[in-house]
Amino acid sequence: MTTNSFVPDWARGIVWYQIFPERFRNGDPTNDPTLASLEGAYPRDHTPPWQVHPWTADWYQLQPYEQHNGRDFWFNAQRRRYGGDVQGILDSLDYLTDLGIEAIYLNPVFPSPSAHKYDGMLYHHIDPHFGPDPDGDWRLMASETPEQPETWLWTAADRLMLRLIDEAHRRGLRLIFDGVWNHIGVNCWAFRDVVARQRQSPYAGWFKIPSWDDPEAGTTFDYVGWFGARELPEWFQDETGVAGGPRDYIFAAARRWMDPDGDGDPRDGIDGWRLDVAFCVRHPFWKAWRQHVRAINPEAYLVAEVVLPPEEEQPYLRGDEFDATMNYNFAFAAMEFLVGGAGATTATEFDARLRELRRAYPAEVAHVMQNLMDSHDSSRLASAIVNRDLHPMRDWPDYHRLSRVEVTPDYATRQPAAAERRRQMLVALFQFTYIGAPMLYYGDEAGMWGANDPCCRKPMVWPEMQYEPESVLPDGQPRPHADAVAFDHDLFAHYQRLITLRKTSPALRRGEFRTLLADDDRRLFAFARETDDDTAIVVLNADDLMQIADLEAPDGMWTDALSGESYRAEAGRLSLTVPPVWGAVLRPASP
Repeated sequence: MTTNSFVPDWARGIVWYQIFPERFRNGDPTNDPTLASLEGAYPRDHTPPWQVHPWTADWYQLQPYEQHNGRDFWFNAQRRRYGGDVQGILDSLDYLTDLGIEAIYLNPVFPSPSAHKYDGMLYHHIDPHFGPDPDGDWRLMASETPEQPETWLWTAADRLMLRLIDEAHRRGLRLIFDGVWNHIGVNCWAFRDVVARQRQSPYAGWFKIPSWDDPEAGTTFDYVGWFGARELPEWFQDETGVAGGPRDYIFAAARRWMDPDGDGDPRDGIDGWRLDVAFCVRHPFWKAWRQHVRAINPEAYLVAEVVLPPEEEQPYLRGDEFDATMNYNFAFAAMEFLVGGAGATTATEFDARLRELRRAYPAEVAHVMQNLMDSHDSSRLASAIVNRDLHPMRDWPDYHRLSRVEVTPDYATRQPAAAERRRQMLVALFQFTYIGAPMLYYGDEAGMWGANDPCCRKPMVWPEMQYEPESVLPDGQPRPHADAVAFDHDLFAHYQRLITLRKTSPALRRGEFRTLLADDDRRLFAFARETDDDTAIVVLNADDLMQIADLEAPDGMWTDALSGESYRAEAGRLSLTVPPVWGAVLRPASP
């Protein structure tokens, strides 16, 4: 880490890629999920027939095995499994490095019956269906005493994950896991024992249990699930947060993945953690967690899921808990100005919002914030642009709810038009030139679209695969026009160019930020990224008309890295024409 900084130096300005493992790539069909492996997952109806869903099928089209149950798409979407696994990620590392990715965030990989795996059974193993020998792994796991680390073994899936970590590191890629420490799944060994033995269970104090089966008292067994979700029983918390047995177990599992061979050298382990619903766990736990993790790896990166106003995120980012958050506030600000629609802001308001976000946290935090535009918990960027007039993004609970098609029937599920794709490219231009660590959600670079969960979790679109067009609406009716589903090579090249530009420019990677222009009438915004030795000037035109930008700039020749055109700055000013819904990245011309 740099001197006098609490964030890891390697995380400054790095380019992230978020992978939802079950939907990224099926690298080994022999380990695919079975109907039995769904037991305990929502919607808890796993009657046959059932099969692994065809990867390239029309998303809203019910397959014959689904039509058999007579239920709608929303029921069947939760039962779908596509077979994505660790081998699929391994097979895709060259794709990620070709794109320019530098760090990977994996959604949960621990054993779980769901596709999302936020209902884990335990934390010290990789899901057997992500590895090469599910049956053998289940047998090994059954021989352990989960709360006793000395009994833990390494399964085939575990070893494949260690290989992924090693191969990623060989390519210069960092990798972090998703830690879900607020709750567990109903298949957890401790919870199942509590259900069976009630107060007599040695794990009775591990969970939030308002009542027990007690005929004399007239009560029945009940427990607290996260936000009411019965599949997600919460760990008990005292004034220090998660404590006692669950805390000891969590800490031991973290050590296992951060230093797998236990030799004190963390280079063979993961590089940090993304912590799910961090706002649901009390601050003392996170302070102890940081101390524990940093004792294992002093350069571990810790990022929290905290979707709150900046002033409410501050307590998490003072150097004693997290290094960063998943920066949804960044996404809201970018969408409001660059995309517009409901909740649209002016260039001046955009500038003020960005300044507010930069000032809300310690200076080093701004450089490592995960600047995302979408995730597994939101509509995809492309679909948010298509539906920009439906609702504003700023109010996260409302946005999260209203971006679901089953809640908002008017939500357009179509393919983005060319003008909407161009606006996505403009948003990407800002995302990859602004201060912080941009994070790309899998498939956005390929042109994927979709509303909020489950539609943001479609299987990855790969260039070598042939996909059925989306010809069916969510209600099962035919679309007026079928939407072709295919890898978007032009969009990929755009993201690739932006990432390369960022990685080769010290100013874009680590430079400070300075506003140069905020023109409300013409919807123009420009800023400089600067180090002692490097400068980049970024111009954004969010208007549907071509605009002329007149900017402050050091005298000399400047080249737009996007168009290749050159401009001369004289008397400290530079003028350039910016096409509609486009931008420029000006770099000093080579002598």
